[in-house]
Amino acid sequence: MFDKILIANRGEIALRVIRACREMGIASVAVHSTADSDAMHVRMADESICIGPPAASASYLSIPGIMAACEISGAQAIHPGYGFLSENANFVQIVEDHGLTFIGPTAEHIRIMGDKITAKDTMRKLGVPCVPGSEGGVATLDEAQRIGDEIGYPVIIKATAGGGGKGMKVAQSAADLERAFQTARAEGKSNFGNDEVYIEKYLATPRHIEIQVFGDGRGGAVHLGERDCSLQRRHQKVFEEAPGPSISAEERARIGKVCADAIAKINYIGAGTIEFLYEHGEFYFIEMNTRLQVEHPVTEAIFGVDLVREQIRVAEGLPMSFGQDDLTINGHAIEVRINAERLPNFSPCPGRITQYHAPGGLGVRMDSALYDGYSIPPYYDSLIGKLIVHGRDRPEALARLHRALGELIVDGVDTTVPLFHALLQEPDIQSGNYNIHWLEHWLETNLADG
Repeated sequence: MFDKILIANRGEIALRVIRACREMGIASVAVHSTADSDAMHVRMADESICIGPPAASASYLSIPGIMAACEISGAQAIHPGYGFLSENANFVQIVEDHGLTFIGPTAEHIRIMGDKITAKDTMRKLGVPCVPGSEGGVATLDEAQRIGDEIGYPVIIKATAGGGGKGMKVAQSAADLERAFQTARAEGKSNFGNDEVYIEKYLATPRHIEIQVFGDGRGGAVHLGERDCSLQRRHQKVFEEAPGPSISAEERARIGKVCADAIAKINYIGAGTIEFLYEHGEFYFIEMNTRLQVEHPVTEAIFGVDLVREQIRVAEGLPMSFGQDDLTINGHAIEVRINAERLPNFSPCPGRITQYHAPGGLGVRMDSALYDGYSIPPYYDSLIGKLIVHGRDRPEALARLHRALGELIVDGVDTTVPLFHALLQEPDIQSGNYNIHWLEHWLETNLADG
Protein backbone atom coordinates (compact mmCIF):
# COMPACT_ATOMS: atom_id res chain seq x y z
CA MET A 1 0.00 0.00 0.00
CA PHE A 2 1.18 3.51 -0.78
CA ASP A 3 2.10 5.56 2.30
CA LYS A 4 1.97 8.94 0.55
CA ILE A 5 0.47 10.25 -2.71
CA LEU A 6 1.20 13.59 -4.35
CA ILE A 7 -1.70 15.24 -6.18
CA ALA A 8 -0.46 17.09 -9.26
CA ASN A 9 -3.52 19.33 -9.54
CA ARG A 10 -5.60 21.96 -7.80
CA GLY A 11 -9.18 22.90 -6.93
CA GLU A 12 -12.05 20.51 -6.48
CA ILE A 13 -10.36 17.53 -8.14
CA ALA A 14 -7.35 17.83 -5.82
CA LEU A 15 -9.78 17.81 -2.87
CA ARG A 16 -11.54 14.79 -4.35
CA VAL A 17 -8.28 12.81 -4.38
CA ILE A 18 -7.24 14.02 -0.92
CA ARG A 19 -10.54 12.74 0.52
CA ALA A 20 -10.09 9.32 -1.08
CA CYS A 21 -6.54 9.12 0.28
CA ARG A 22 -7.72 10.03 3.77
CA GLU A 23 -10.37 7.30 3.76
CA MET A 24 -7.69 4.80 2.68
CA GLY A 25 -5.24 5.90 5.37
CA ILE A 26 -2.79 7.36 2.84
CA ALA A 27 -1.03 10.68 3.44
CA SER A 28 -1.55 13.34 0.76
CA VAL A 29 0.78 15.99 -0.61
CA ALA A 30 -0.64 19.09 -2.30
CA VAL A 31 1.40 21.13 -4.76
CA HIS A 32 0.45 24.71 -5.44
CA SER A 33 1.40 27.92 -7.16
CA THR A 34 1.97 31.13 -5.23
CA ALA A 35 -1.53 32.20 -6.32
CA ASP A 36 -3.01 29.15 -4.60
CA SER A 37 -1.28 29.48 -1.23
CA ASP A 38 -4.67 29.86 0.50
CA ALA A 39 -6.51 27.31 -1.64
CA MET A 40 -8.63 24.66 0.04
CA HIS A 41 -6.61 21.74 -1.35
CA VAL A 42 -3.51 23.23 0.29
CA ARG A 43 -5.34 23.50 3.62
CA MET A 44 -6.79 19.99 3.45
CA ALA A 45 -3.70 18.01 2.44
CA ASP A 46 -1.34 16.49 4.99
CA GLU A 47 1.56 18.37 3.39
CA SER A 48 1.85 21.13 0.81
CA ILE A 49 4.71 22.33 -1.38
CA CYS A 50 4.86 25.51 -3.48
CA ILE A 51 6.15 24.68 -6.96
CA GLY A 52 6.11 28.00 -8.78
CA PRO A 53 4.50 31.31 -9.70
CA PRO A 54 0.84 31.74 -10.75
CA ALA A 55 1.17 30.80 -14.43
CA ALA A 56 0.27 27.14 -14.91
CA SER A 57 3.21 26.71 -17.28
CA ALA A 58 5.57 27.55 -14.42
CA SER A 59 3.76 25.58 -11.71
CA TYR A 60 1.10 22.94 -12.36
CA LEU A 61 2.63 22.11 -15.75
CA SER A 62 6.22 22.17 -14.45
CA ILE A 63 7.44 18.58 -14.54
CA PRO A 64 10.74 19.43 -12.77
CA GLY A 65 8.81 21.23 -10.04
CA ILE A 66 6.44 18.32 -9.47
CA MET A 67 9.23 15.74 -9.50
CA ALA A 68 11.19 17.85 -7.00
CA ALA A 69 8.11 17.97 -4.76
CA CYS A 70 7.95 14.17 -4.87
CA GLU A 71 11.58 13.92 -3.82
CA ILE A 72 11.15 16.44 -1.00
CA SER A 73 7.99 14.83 0.35
CA GLY A 74 8.88 11.20 -0.20
CA ALA A 75 5.65 10.53 -2.10
CA GLN A 76 5.62 7.14 -3.83
CA ALA A 77 2.88 7.87 -6.35
CA ILE A 78 1.34 10.77 -8.26
CA HIS A 79 -2.36 11.26 -8.98
CA PRO A 80 -2.80 13.73 -11.86
CA GLY A 81 -6.52 14.46 -11.53
CA TYR A 82 -7.78 15.78 -14.88
CA GLY A 83 -6.34 18.46 -17.13
CA PHE A 84 -2.80 19.77 -16.66
CA LEU A 85 -0.39 16.78 -16.97
CA SER A 86 -3.01 14.01 -16.69
CA GLU A 87 -2.62 12.95 -20.34
CA ASN A 88 1.02 13.88 -20.87
CA ALA A 89 2.84 10.70 -21.89
CA ASN A 90 6.25 12.30 -21.41
CA PHE A 91 5.37 13.12 -17.80
CA VAL A 92 4.22 9.56 -17.16
CA GLN A 93 7.45 8.19 -18.59
CA ILE A 94 9.52 10.48 -16.34
CA VAL A 95 7.49 9.42 -13.30
CA GLU A 96 8.09 5.75 -14.11
CA ASP A 97 11.79 6.34 -14.85
CA HIS A 98 12.17 7.81 -11.35
CA GLY A 99 10.76 4.65 -9.79
CA LEU A 100 7.45 6.26 -8.85
CA THR A 101 3.91 5.17 -9.70
CA PHE A 102 1.64 7.17 -11.97
CA ILE A 103 -1.97 6.60 -10.91
CA GLY A 104 -3.39 6.17 -14.38
CA PRO A 105 -2.67 4.37 -17.64
CA THR A 106 0.74 3.72 -19.14
CA ALA A 107 2.64 6.26 -21.22
CA GLU A 108 2.10 4.02 -24.26
CA HIS A 109 -1.68 4.04 -23.90
CA ILE A 110 -1.74 7.80 -23.38
CA ARG A 111 0.32 8.28 -26.55
CA ILE A 112 -1.94 6.01 -28.57
CA MET A 113 -5.15 7.69 -27.46
CA GLY A 114 -3.69 11.21 -27.43
CA ASP A 115 -3.36 11.25 -31.20
CA LYS A 116 -6.84 11.23 -32.70
CA ILE A 117 -5.81 9.35 -35.86
CA THR A 118 -3.88 6.63 -34.03
CA ALA A 119 -6.70 6.30 -31.50
CA LYS A 120 -9.32 5.88 -34.21
CA ASP A 121 -7.23 3.33 -36.07
CA THR A 122 -6.58 1.41 -32.84
CA MET A 123 -10.24 1.39 -31.85
CA ARG A 124 -11.33 0.29 -35.30
CA LYS A 125 -8.97 -2.69 -35.07
CA LEU A 126 -10.35 -3.49 -31.62
CA GLY A 127 -13.90 -3.65 -32.99
CA VAL A 128 -15.15 -0.26 -31.81
CA PRO A 129 -17.43 1.48 -34.37
CA CYS A 130 -16.00 4.70 -35.82
CA VAL A 131 -17.30 7.68 -37.81
CA PRO A 132 -16.68 7.40 -41.60
CA GLY A 133 -13.76 9.55 -42.65
CA SER A 134 -10.09 9.69 -43.58
CA GLU A 135 -7.89 6.76 -42.63
CA GLY A 136 -5.21 9.12 -41.35
CA GLY A 137 -4.00 12.68 -41.57
CA VAL A 138 -5.01 14.78 -44.54
CA ALA A 139 -2.08 16.82 -45.87
CA THR A 140 -3.50 18.70 -48.84
CA LEU A 141 -6.70 20.46 -49.86
CA ASP A 142 -6.99 18.20 -52.93
CA GLU A 143 -7.00 15.14 -50.67
CA ALA A 144 -9.54 16.78 -48.39
CA GLN A 145 -11.82 17.48 -51.36
CA ARG A 146 -11.58 13.88 -52.55
CA ILE A 147 -12.54 12.54 -49.11
CA GLY A 148 -15.36 15.06 -48.77
CA ASP A 149 -16.81 13.91 -52.09
CA GLU A 150 -16.53 10.25 -51.03
CA ILE A 151 -18.22 10.45 -47.62
CA GLY A 152 -20.58 13.31 -48.45
CA TYR A 153 -21.17 16.68 -46.86
CA PRO A 154 -21.28 18.09 -44.27
CA VAL A 155 -17.86 17.07 -42.96
CA ILE A 156 -15.84 18.15 -39.94
CA ILE A 157 -12.10 18.82 -40.05
CA LYS A 158 -10.31 18.12 -36.76
CA ALA A 159 -6.77 18.76 -35.54
CA THR A 160 -5.19 15.39 -34.67
CA ALA A 161 -3.78 16.83 -31.44
CA GLY A 162 -6.91 18.85 -30.68
CA GLY A 163 -9.09 19.03 -27.65
CA GLY A 164 -11.58 21.30 -25.90
CA GLY A 165 -13.24 22.21 -29.20
CA LYS A 166 -10.10 23.81 -30.64
CA GLY A 167 -9.02 22.88 -34.16
CA MET A 168 -12.50 21.69 -35.20
CA LYS A 169 -14.28 23.22 -38.19
CA VAL A 170 -17.39 22.17 -40.11
CA ALA A 171 -17.72 22.40 -43.89
CA GLN A 172 -21.37 22.29 -44.88
CA SER A 173 -20.52 21.96 -48.58
CA ALA A 174 -17.55 21.68 -50.93
CA ALA A 175 -17.53 25.47 -51.16
CA ASP A 176 -16.82 25.74 -47.42
CA LEU A 177 -14.04 23.14 -47.39
CA GLU A 178 -10.99 25.29 -48.08
CA ARG A 179 -11.80 27.78 -45.32
CA ALA A 180 -12.55 25.05 -42.78
CA PHE A 181 -9.45 23.06 -43.75
CA GLN A 182 -7.06 26.00 -43.44
CA THR A 183 -8.63 27.31 -40.23
CA ALA A 184 -8.49 23.91 -38.49
CA ARG A 185 -4.84 23.54 -39.47
CA ALA A 186 -4.00 27.02 -38.21
CA GLU A 187 -5.76 26.44 -34.87
CA GLY A 188 -4.02 23.08 -34.46
CA LYS A 189 -0.66 24.72 -35.05
CA SER A 190 -1.23 27.64 -32.70
CA ASN A 191 -2.84 25.66 -29.86
CA PHE A 192 -1.04 22.33 -30.00
CA GLY A 193 2.06 22.88 -32.14
CA ASN A 194 0.75 20.41 -34.72
CA ASP A 195 -1.16 21.37 -37.89
CA GLU A 196 -2.09 17.83 -38.96
CA VAL A 197 -5.83 17.35 -39.46
CA TYR A 198 -8.22 14.56 -40.35
CA ILE A 199 -11.75 14.53 -41.77
CA GLU A 200 -14.93 12.82 -40.60
CA LYS A 201 -18.55 12.74 -41.63
CA TYR A 202 -20.41 15.43 -39.71
CA LEU A 203 -23.50 14.02 -37.99
CA ALA A 204 -26.42 16.45 -37.98
CA THR A 205 -28.23 15.71 -34.69
CA PRO A 206 -26.13 13.31 -32.60
CA ARG A 207 -25.95 12.97 -28.85
CA HIS A 208 -22.62 12.84 -27.04
CA ILE A 209 -22.51 9.54 -25.20
CA GLU A 210 -19.47 8.37 -23.26
CA ILE A 211 -18.78 4.96 -21.77
CA GLN A 212 -16.90 4.75 -18.47
CA VAL A 213 -14.41 1.89 -18.55
CA PHE A 214 -11.96 0.55 -16.00
CA GLY A 215 -9.11 -1.91 -16.45
CA ASP A 216 -6.77 -3.72 -14.08
CA GLY A 217 -3.76 -3.70 -16.44
CA ARG A 218 -3.73 -7.49 -16.66
CA GLY A 219 -6.47 -8.13 -19.19
CA GLY A 220 -9.43 -7.57 -16.87
CA ALA A 221 -11.87 -4.77 -17.61
CA VAL A 222 -15.42 -3.59 -16.95
CA HIS A 223 -17.71 -0.84 -18.13
CA LEU A 224 -19.80 1.33 -15.84
CA GLY A 225 -22.52 2.33 -18.24
CA GLU A 226 -22.82 5.60 -20.09
CA ARG A 227 -23.11 9.31 -19.45
CA ASP A 228 -24.99 11.68 -21.74
CA CYS A 229 -22.93 14.86 -22.12
CA SER A 230 -24.79 16.38 -25.06
CA LEU A 231 -25.52 19.76 -23.48
CA GLN A 232 -22.41 21.64 -24.56
CA ARG A 233 -21.32 25.17 -25.34
CA ARG A 234 -18.44 25.50 -27.79
CA HIS A 235 -17.72 21.79 -27.34
CA GLN A 236 -17.45 22.26 -23.57
CA LYS A 237 -19.79 20.13 -21.45
CA VAL A 238 -22.03 21.94 -18.98
CA PHE A 239 -24.65 19.33 -17.96
CA GLU A 240 -24.10 15.57 -17.71
CA GLU A 241 -26.38 12.74 -16.68
CA ALA A 242 -26.32 9.00 -16.18
CA PRO A 243 -27.79 6.84 -17.44
CA GLY A 244 -28.43 8.49 -20.78
CA PRO A 245 -32.14 9.19 -21.30
CA SER A 246 -31.96 7.96 -24.91
CA ILE A 247 -30.05 4.69 -24.34
CA SER A 248 -31.83 1.37 -23.84
CA ALA A 249 -30.56 -1.39 -21.56
CA GLU A 250 -29.81 -3.50 -24.62
CA GLU A 251 -27.79 -0.73 -26.29
CA ARG A 252 -25.93 -0.09 -23.02
CA ALA A 253 -24.96 -3.73 -22.65
CA ARG A 254 -23.90 -4.00 -26.29
CA ILE A 255 -21.67 -0.93 -26.54
CA GLY A 256 -20.42 -1.38 -22.98
CA LYS A 257 -19.17 -4.88 -23.75
CA VAL A 258 -17.48 -3.65 -26.94
CA CYS A 259 -15.63 -0.98 -24.95
CA ALA A 260 -14.67 -3.22 -22.03
CA ASP A 261 -13.41 -5.92 -24.42
CA ALA A 262 -11.37 -3.33 -26.32
CA ILE A 263 -9.46 -2.03 -23.31
CA ALA A 264 -9.02 -5.55 -21.93
CA LYS A 265 -7.22 -6.56 -25.13
CA ILE A 266 -4.62 -3.81 -24.66
CA ASN A 267 -4.22 -4.40 -20.89
CA TYR A 268 -5.39 -0.90 -20.07
CA ILE A 269 -5.05 0.09 -16.40
CA GLY A 270 -7.24 2.48 -14.46
CA ALA A 271 -10.13 4.73 -15.43
CA GLY A 272 -10.84 5.74 -18.99
CA THR A 273 -13.72 7.13 -21.00
CA ILE A 274 -14.58 6.16 -24.56
CA GLU A 275 -16.58 8.91 -26.20
CA PHE A 276 -19.09 8.49 -29.01
CA LEU A 277 -21.48 10.41 -31.16
CA TYR A 278 -24.80 8.56 -31.10
CA GLU A 279 -27.39 8.98 -33.82
CA HIS A 280 -30.25 6.79 -35.08
CA GLY A 281 -29.25 3.90 -32.82
CA GLU A 282 -25.59 3.84 -33.92
CA PHE A 283 -22.46 4.67 -31.93
CA TYR A 284 -19.46 6.34 -33.59
CA PHE A 285 -16.16 6.58 -31.70
CA ILE A 286 -14.64 10.06 -31.47
CA GLU A 287 -11.94 9.84 -28.79
CA MET A 288 -10.77 8.19 -25.58
CA ASN A 289 -9.85 10.17 -22.49
CA THR A 290 -7.17 8.29 -20.54
CA ARG A 291 -7.97 9.85 -17.17
CA LEU A 292 -10.68 10.57 -14.66
CA GLN A 293 -13.44 12.72 -16.14
CA VAL A 294 -14.84 15.91 -14.63
CA GLU A 295 -18.25 14.21 -14.67
CA HIS A 296 -17.18 10.97 -12.97
CA PRO A 297 -19.42 11.64 -9.90
CA VAL A 298 -22.64 10.81 -11.77
CA THR A 299 -21.26 7.35 -12.52
CA GLU A 300 -20.22 6.94 -8.89
CA ALA A 301 -23.72 7.93 -7.79
CA ILE A 302 -25.63 5.37 -9.84
CA PHE A 303 -23.20 2.49 -9.22
CA GLY A 304 -22.20 3.25 -5.63
CA VAL A 305 -18.46 3.02 -6.34
CA ASP A 306 -15.47 5.26 -5.62
CA LEU A 307 -13.53 5.56 -8.87
CA VAL A 308 -10.60 7.40 -7.30
CA ARG A 309 -10.20 4.73 -4.64
CA GLU A 310 -10.30 2.13 -7.41
CA GLN A 311 -7.63 4.03 -9.38
CA ILE A 312 -5.34 3.92 -6.36
CA ARG A 313 -6.02 0.23 -5.73
CA VAL A 314 -5.13 -0.97 -9.21
CA ALA A 315 -2.08 1.32 -9.32
CA GLU A 316 -0.87 -0.54 -6.23
CA GLY A 317 -1.28 -3.82 -8.09
CA LEU A 318 -4.45 -4.90 -6.31
CA PRO A 319 -7.38 -6.42 -8.22
CA MET A 320 -10.49 -4.40 -8.97
CA SER A 321 -12.95 -4.58 -6.08
CA PHE A 322 -15.86 -5.34 -8.41
CA GLY A 323 -16.61 -7.33 -11.54
CA GLN A 324 -19.10 -6.64 -14.31
CA ASP A 325 -21.82 -8.70 -12.64
CA ASP A 326 -21.49 -6.59 -9.49
CA LEU A 327 -22.35 -3.36 -11.32
CA THR A 328 -26.06 -2.57 -11.27
CA ILE A 329 -27.52 0.85 -12.03
CA ASN A 330 -29.41 2.44 -9.16
CA GLY A 331 -31.50 5.47 -10.08
CA HIS A 332 -30.44 8.54 -12.03
CA ALA A 333 -27.78 11.22 -11.48
CA ILE A 334 -27.14 14.66 -12.97
CA GLU A 335 -24.15 16.98 -12.71
CA VAL A 336 -24.02 20.67 -13.60
CA ARG A 337 -20.71 22.50 -13.94
CA ILE A 338 -20.78 25.82 -12.11
CA ASN A 339 -18.32 28.35 -13.49
CA ALA A 340 -17.32 31.81 -12.27
CA GLU A 341 -18.51 33.45 -15.48
CA ARG A 342 -20.60 36.46 -16.37
CA LEU A 343 -23.64 35.83 -18.55
CA PRO A 344 -24.58 36.23 -21.34
CA ASN A 345 -21.02 36.25 -22.70
CA PHE A 346 -19.61 33.57 -20.36
CA SER A 347 -16.63 35.83 -19.67
CA PRO A 348 -14.44 34.74 -16.70
CA CYS A 349 -15.35 36.42 -13.43
CA PRO A 350 -12.60 35.88 -10.85
CA GLY A 351 -12.90 37.62 -7.51
CA ARG A 352 -13.45 37.27 -3.77
CA ILE A 353 -16.20 35.02 -2.42
CA THR A 354 -18.10 37.05 0.16
CA GLN A 355 -20.52 34.27 1.07
CA TYR A 356 -20.67 30.58 0.18
CA HIS A 357 -23.24 28.02 1.20
CA ALA A 358 -23.31 24.53 -0.32
CA PRO A 359 -26.65 22.77 -0.77
CA GLY A 360 -27.27 19.55 1.12
CA GLY A 361 -29.84 16.91 1.87
CA LEU A 362 -30.56 13.48 0.50
CA GLY A 363 -28.93 12.75 -2.84
CA VAL A 364 -26.99 16.02 -3.09
CA ARG A 365 -23.20 16.29 -3.50
CA MET A 366 -21.24 19.50 -4.01
CA ASP A 367 -17.65 19.13 -5.22
CA SER A 368 -16.04 22.52 -4.78
CA ALA A 369 -12.96 24.18 -3.31
CA LEU A 370 -14.80 27.40 -2.40
CA TYR A 371 -15.04 28.91 1.08
CA ASP A 372 -16.07 32.27 2.55
CA GLY A 373 -13.38 34.84 1.81
CA TYR A 374 -11.62 32.78 -0.86
CA SER A 375 -10.33 34.75 -3.84
CA ILE A 376 -10.76 32.95 -7.16
CA PRO A 377 -7.50 33.56 -9.07
CA PRO A 378 -7.65 34.71 -12.70
CA TYR A 379 -5.00 32.28 -13.93
CA TYR A 380 -6.90 29.02 -14.24
CA ASP A 381 -10.09 27.42 -15.49
CA SER A 382 -13.30 29.14 -14.39
CA LEU A 383 -14.87 25.92 -13.00
CA ILE A 384 -15.58 26.55 -9.31
CA GLY A 385 -17.89 23.70 -8.47
CA LYS A 386 -19.85 20.67 -9.57
CA LEU A 387 -23.33 20.10 -8.22
CA ILE A 388 -24.33 16.44 -8.41
CA VAL A 389 -27.76 15.07 -7.56
CA HIS A 390 -29.04 11.50 -7.39
CA GLY A 391 -32.63 10.31 -7.39
CA ARG A 392 -34.62 7.13 -7.79
CA ASP A 393 -35.43 8.17 -11.35
CA ARG A 394 -34.82 11.06 -13.74
CA PRO A 395 -37.83 13.18 -12.67
CA GLU A 396 -36.74 12.95 -9.04
CA ALA A 397 -33.15 13.86 -9.97
CA LEU A 398 -34.40 16.93 -11.89
CA ALA A 399 -36.57 18.01 -8.96
CA ARG A 400 -33.65 17.54 -6.59
CA LEU A 401 -31.38 19.57 -8.87
CA HIS A 402 -33.92 22.40 -8.92
CA ARG A 403 -34.11 22.36 -5.14
CA ALA A 404 -30.32 22.20 -4.67
CA LEU A 405 -29.67 25.07 -7.07
CA GLY A 406 -32.06 27.16 -5.03
CA GLU A 407 -30.06 26.45 -1.86
CA LEU A 408 -26.67 27.21 -3.37
CA ILE A 409 -25.21 30.62 -2.45
CA VAL A 410 -22.08 31.99 -4.17
CA ASP A 411 -21.83 35.72 -3.54
CA GLY A 412 -19.09 38.06 -4.70
CA VAL A 413 -18.74 36.79 -8.27
CA ASP A 414 -21.09 36.03 -11.13
CA THR A 415 -21.73 32.36 -11.86
CA THR A 416 -23.55 30.20 -14.39
CA VAL A 417 -26.19 29.12 -11.86
CA PRO A 418 -28.92 31.22 -13.57
CA LEU A 419 -28.31 29.24 -16.76
CA PHE A 420 -29.32 26.01 -15.05
CA HIS A 421 -32.38 27.56 -13.43
CA ALA A 422 -33.50 28.56 -16.94
CA LEU A 423 -32.66 25.22 -18.54
CA LEU A 424 -34.69 23.27 -16.00
CA GLN A 425 -37.81 25.10 -17.19
CA GLU A 426 -37.39 23.88 -20.77
CA PRO A 427 -39.66 21.01 -21.90
CA ASP A 428 -36.81 19.45 -23.93
CA ILE A 429 -34.61 19.26 -20.84
CA GLN A 430 -37.44 17.89 -18.76
CA SER A 431 -38.07 15.16 -21.34
CA GLY A 432 -34.41 14.51 -22.20
CA ASN A 433 -35.02 15.43 -25.85
CA TYR A 434 -31.78 17.21 -26.79
CA ASN A 435 -28.59 16.73 -28.85
CA ILE A 436 -25.14 18.31 -29.03
CA HIS A 437 -26.44 21.36 -30.91
CA TRP A 438 -29.44 22.02 -28.67
CA LEU A 439 -27.75 24.29 -26.12
CA GLU A 440 -25.99 26.47 -28.70
CA HIS A 441 -29.30 27.06 -30.48
CA TRP A 442 -31.08 27.75 -27.18
CA LEU A 443 -28.42 30.26 -26.14
CA GLU A 444 -28.73 32.12 -29.43
CA THR A 445 -32.44 32.59 -28.78
CA ASN A 446 -32.63 32.96 -25.02
CA LEU A 447 -29.32 34.39 -23.88
CA ALA A 448 -28.33 36.71 -26.71
CA ASP A 449 -26.28 39.81 -25.95
CA GLY A 450 -28.36 42.71 -24.77
